[in-house]
Amino acid sequence: MGDFFERVVDLEVTGEEAGTLAARMVDWMVAEGVITRETTGDAMYSLPVDVGHVPGPGWTRAVADDSDPSWFPGPVAVLVGRDHHVGGQGQHAADTATCPRCGVSTVVIDYPESFEADDEVWQPFMDGIEAWRKTGRGEVACSACEALVPVTEWEFGPGFDLGALAFDFWGWPPLSVRFLAEFRARLGHRTEGQSGKF
Repeated sequence: MGDFFERVVDLEVTGEEAGTLAARMVDWMVAEGVITRETTGDAMYSLPVDVGHVPGPGWTRAVADDSDPSWFPGPVAVLVGRDHHVGGQGQHAADTATCPRCGVSTVVIDYPESFEADDEVWQPFMDGIEAWRKTGRGEVACSACEALVPVTEWEFGPGFDLGALAFDFWGWPPLSVRFLAEFRARLGHRTEGQSGKF
């Protein structure tokens, strides 16, 4: 058992701008009736945030299929602050990291031989991510070309993203293409989508 979520991560907003942009997005979703300003902690697992916005009367306009009349989605969490976001249950590391300078991929989790990250390989990325979380700047040296690359420029494997703003839709039917297109346009930045289970 568990609860499923669909997440949109803003990959470009700065830590300093994230709070203002989050407030604008909440205002828009409230005006559209997708969510309300009321919050709840029920069925909400987006740590460190412990509450999310209750769905509004117009929540169905955000989803691809609202044909099940018994379905009522859970809260929408707004995560503000520089952090890494993962889609997989129990996932704490990216499976690969590709250098944007030389295109060489570093294998972090050697599927199917292992389902755990190689700690020695992942440690420089953890250090770079932690520095970025604290200061807005973190770098990782490529083991192939030796370039010192900002951690936010590395291309991580699917389901692992860095961003200062994310939105978790808990227990919602899949979001519609139309809603996601407008959502991303209003953010005004590159985004990545994730889905997963807690």
